[in-house]
Amino acid sequence: MCRDYRSHFEQVRVQVQASQPQTRFLWIDVEDEADLLHPLDDVEDFPTLLLAAGDQARFFGPLTPQAETLERMIRIKLQDDTAAALTQHDVTALVARIRAAYPGTAQAD
Repeated sequence: MCRDYRSHFEQVRVQVQASQPQTRFLWIDVEDEADLLHPLDDVEDFPTLLLAAGDQARFFGPLTPQAETLERMIRIKLQDDTAAALTQHDVTALVARIRAAYPGTAQAD
């Protein structure tokens, strides 16, 4: 499942970065990066997606594993400047930990 979805993830990354090269994508394996995700250890549905614009989380949760769904979610949550930021402390803290662990990543994580 993860391997199949990763190819969708890469396909969407190429499409999005063709028109928005500043957008960054980061694949994080929840098993390999459990310390980074703590205390959000309850990621049970795959794929689970975190979208952030700068320091603001715009989406965190599972989604269906189609490339079209991922591309649409990026367009709605990241490319729309009026999209609301998430305010849950654990999710906001996760964005900060990812940015610290992977300097240079920003827009689509």
